Amino acid sequence: MLSFFRRIINSKAGVIVTFIVLGIIALAFAAGDVTGLRTGGGGLTGNTVVKVGGQSVTTADLESRMQSELEGVRQQQPTITMPSFLAQGGLEGVLDRLVNTLALEEFGHKQGMVISKRAVDGQIASIPGLRGPNGQFDPAIYQQLLSQRRLTDAQVRTDIARDLMSQQLILPTQGATQLPQQVALQYASILLEKREGQIGFIPAAAMATGAAPTDAEIQAAYRRNIARYTVPERRVVRYARVDADTVKSRSTPSDQEIAQAYAQQRPRFAATEKRDVTQVVVLDQAGANALAAKVKAGTPLADAARAAGLEPLTQTGLTKDAYTSASGAAAATSVFGAVKGAVVGPVRGTLGWIVARVDNVVQVPGKTLEQAKPEIVAELTKQKLQQALGAAHDALDDALAKNATFDEAVADQKLAAQQTPALLANGTDPDSPATPANPALAPIVAAAFQMQDGDPAQLVPVGQDGSFAVVALSRVVGASPRPLAQVRDAVVADIRADKARAAARAIAADVLAKVNRGTPLGQALAGTGRTLPPSQPITASRGQLASNPRGAQPGLVLLFSMVQGTAKLLEAPNRAGWLVVKLDRITPGDAKGNTQLIQGTRQELGRIVGREYVDEFARAVRKEVGVKTDTGALARVRSALTGAGQGAGN
Repeated sequence: MLSFFRRIINSKAGVIVTFIVLGIIALAFAAGDVTGLRTGGGGLTGNTVVKVGGQSVTTADLESRMQSELEGVRQQQPTITMPSFLAQGGLEGVLDRLVNTLALEEFGHKQGMVISKRAVDGQIASIPGLRGPNGQFDPAIYQQLLSQRRLTDAQVRTDIARDLMSQQLILPTQGATQLPQQVALQYASILLEKREGQIGFIPAAAMATGAAPTDAEIQAAYRRNIARYTVPERRVVRYARVDADTVKSRSTPSDQEIAQAYAQQRPRFAATEKRDVTQVVVLDQAGANALAAKVKAGTPLADAARAAGLEPLTQTGLTKDAYTSASGAAAATSVFGAVKGAVVGPVRGTLGWIVARVDNVVQVPGKTLEQAKPEIVAELTKQKLQQALGAAHDALDDALAKNATFDEAVADQKLAAQQTPALLANGTDPDSPATPANPALAPIVAAAFQMQDGDPAQLVPVGQDGSFAVVALSRVVGASPRPLAQVRDAVVADIRADKARAAARAIAADVLAKVNRGTPLGQALAGTGRTLPPSQPITASRGQLASNPRGAQPGLVLLFSMVQGTAKLLEAPNRAGWLVVKLDRITPGDAKGNTQLIQGTRQELGRIVGREYVDEFARAVRKEVGVKTDTGALARVRSALTGAGQGAGN
């Protein structure tokens, strides 16, 4: 929220410092996503990206961290590539976290802080992914993960100790929640500030696009905007489903099993009697006697109970066994021995003295084997289905654990293997755009986009009934542009749209210049010689924007970053044209006396003010220990990651 306020009052927003807390490290390591940071002293060299006090982050360190970060991000965005991760600021974020952690460690050591071996041992032992079947830390699993990730115990311990140090330094500051009343008043007043203005729209659709583009223009536009016509990475997936149909022969109960189940549950299908009973429970016998007397004299049980400050309870469809469990054997014998309409009691129950009325008596006939058969078959089928699916899952899991291939595992279980076309991460086939994604394939495709070439087949749940699929990655089709011949019509449409937007922008810029020279917005729009929508008034308070910043109209957002009496240009949503926004009036807010707003603002800011303090503390620590960055080395890392990502399909 503080960052939001900084944006809306045109202040420079600080970069929020994010730290890798131990809970995240533990989960990441359990998933095999921890890399050691090898640091050493010395000055900046050709391989050193940044030096933090006496420690250095090398190009290899940073590249390794970036690859690990990318794998982590892919858990949420399976199709993200290294170039797009870099474009989103991934490199800067990773480096910033490394520098902060190293700076805090360096600062902590200077203050005499020490992280004990026992503390690190405890953190490693508490990682869920390192627990064995008995729920305890398993050194064998730990060593296996170290081997898989090509790590050493020392590297992992260094990372954990470093982050424990960071935690001890920042948690007291991060826990700050108090904010002075006067500070909250200022922010609350900002929320009440109101702005009024006008907005004009110059739609691209109203512009002429001129003559049809030439072949040379089409080819140039295709090359210039090749990313528009590039198909993202796709994957060909092999899979075999194991569901109810697959194990149908193993889940159909035999006549013998049905008869056996009937015999075992004979009381369930025997004739029985069910009763509807209204009762009142009284704690003392004297009160129960008085209540029973009134009811037997003709007062309705509910009225008599409420007059005594009690509430009757009506229960329907009771069997004698169920009533015995709830109220005791003596009460059940009395109630089930009475005729319909009779008043029973007082009789001693499990919670007190019971006065009851038998409202209804229903005789439920028993069921023969043939009559009970459909019910028994349904239950046995469901039970045997779960058993069959579980057995198939265990058999396949064992086979894959013993390095069986997809073909071997599928053939052994006599499953029908299938293969998808080259699909995008959302399950669609770009070669068949009219065909929607198959929802049944969603978990299979999602799993395939988490796999790498050469990974063994996996078992993936595909249904709530225990159904699953054996999934293997057949082939990765790297991102590639479609041939111009296939997208020629789209390129032509894009050229025309670009020309229309350029023409609309030129007119919008002319309107903007006139408005800033004093021409009313409506007059400037009318003077364009085009048929344009009339200008519209806009007004809002900062509080309205703060309550729904994502849903606020772009023009309103821009209104709060302007000087009164000026106009600004803004591209319309969906590149539909251009907006000219004029700010006419600013009405300052004053929250004095608005106790509810002030307290609400104070509480909201109190939730995150600790992060602001951490931000400033980290900046001070970095300044104290000294941070030197080699921009040339950083640029080389970016270049290497981009090249590696493109070449490897990352």
